[in-house]
Amino acid sequence: MNIEKRVAELVAEKITEIERPDLFLVSANLLSNGQLIILVDGDSGIGIAECVQISRYVGFKLEEEDVIKTAYNLEVSSPGIDTPLTMARQYTKNIGRNLAIKMADGSKREGKLNGLTEDALLIEEQIKQKGKKAEIIESVIPLDNITETKVLISFK
Repeated sequence: MNIEKRVAELVAEKITEIERPDLFLVSANLLSNGQLIILVDGDSGIGIAECVQISRYVGFKLEEEDVIKTAYNLEVSSPGIDTPLTMARQYTKNIGRNLAIKMADGSKREGKLNGLTEDALLIEEQIKQKGKKAEIIESVIPLDNITETKVLISFK
């Protein structure tokens, strides 16, 4: 049995049960050190109470079904601020925020996320040219050209 697949099913069951269709599974990974890390997010965020409910449900079901034969540590949380965006729903909830984007060619770009299409991000970025005032342009960045995207946090 694929443990991550079973965990995904259990998380989906609990999300349905607590009637929060805005919640979604970002990832479920069983690491070699026995840590089972489940990241859940929501279109309008997720609270500790929901993480606790999902943790208890998944933990109980895994024990009941004896899915994991060795000792493990279960951790359910929302993706941290430094966790890269991986799903369209994560991009959608961050429209209007600034992103740091690593490109496949090794270059880096920054800009405000204005939207997304099925296969690209629409960002507003400042382009500075020597001796000229910075220009703000809207760029279309194909998702295929992106290796990592993180939300930039402003403390202003």
